Amino acid sequence: MILSELHLRHFRNYDDLTVHFAPGVNVLIGHNAQGKTNMLEAIYALSLTKSHRTNNDRDLINWQHQSAMISGVVEKQTGRVPLELQFTTKGKKAKVNHLEQARLSSYVGQLNAILFAPEDLSLVKGAPALRRHFMDTEFSQMSSKYLYDASQYRTLLRQRNKYLKQLKYGQQHDRVLLSVLSDQLAAYGAEVIVARYHFLHQLEKWAANLHEQISLQAEQLKLKYITQVNVGDDTSVDQVYHQLLKIYQDHQEREVDQGTTSYGPQRDDIHFVVNGKNVQAFGSQGQQRTTALSVKLAEIDLMKEQTGEYPLLLLDDVLSELDTIRQTHLLTAIQDKVQTFLTTTSLSDVARQLIHQPTIFEIKNGNLIKEEA
Repeated sequence: MILSELHLRHFRNYDDLTVHFAPGVNVLIGHNAQGKTNMLEAIYALSLTKSHRTNNDRDLINWQHQSAMISGVVEKQTGRVPLELQFTTKGKKAKVNHLEQARLSSYVGQLNAILFAPEDLSLVKGAPALRRHFMDTEFSQMSSKYLYDASQYRTLLRQRNKYLKQLKYGQQHDRVLLSVLSDQLAAYGAEVIVARYHFLHQLEKWAANLHEQISLQAEQLKLKYITQVNVGDDTSVDQVYHQLLKIYQDHQEREVDQGTTSYGPQRDDIHFVVNGKNVQAFGSQGQQRTTALSVKLAEIDLMKEQTGEYPLLLLDDVLSELDTIRQTHLLTAIQDKVQTFLTTTSLSDVARQLIHQPTIFEIKNGNLIKEEA
């Protein structure tokens, strides 16, 4: 898929901007605080209906205005799809083909985008919450069912945690409702766990190949899904549901005493294993960065495999964090394959040599100037 046109109105430091992008590599060059990352944030938001930088949509609206709008035209194999996302102080609305969507979940997946920023290099060594967020963000774009199941699970988890606290402090006494919530949570939790297992298994296939190439055949990468139930290639959703439900039943008193749900996919993690060793604990910084790069690039092929379309790739000042070898592998992997948006203060000699006919935009004070070839 290609984002051929983007229009921003009152978004961050962009007042009213329309830009046409090339299908290859679009380079956004500019000094800091000129709007490079804001541009990638707008594309990301048009894809996922939310920012990757803030949970407060009000931050996206120019301070002088009460609303902001992002719209674009996506070119897909099935045709041309206009998309629109409106942010107001009262909420947001999403449109596909000029038709407002009743639920944001029915909008997600129209435009798929993978963001790779310097902080993503901490995917391997960072906290487990980062890796759970990674799974939910990427897998939700590939599967509307996963998006729905994960959303339902989070809603039920909040309800169950609230009720556990009420039981803990004697504000409620009915254990029947707790059993109902546990049953529902186990049902959606099982769907999430089985989906994560299979998505990670497929992601490993692509990531292992890339990691081997970047390490010059010296290292082999495996992804190990860490969850509290037994799950394998042939494990059914129903089997995981019964495992989870039994865990909730067996640990009911403990969870009431703690006032929180201690079991389920909200505790999951991924272990990255290189040549049999856990990279988080024992890998060098170089190995950790190679692993993160391999996993992020593997998403491109996995998304193509799952949806039939290549996603957009958003590279937010990531070249400055990579050495020459990793820069080379990154730029070679995306060449003539996926529409890319790359922000940088200046293109390195390596990038200039490797990027085939880049379209370069200079960003200054919220304005884009296309450099002539």
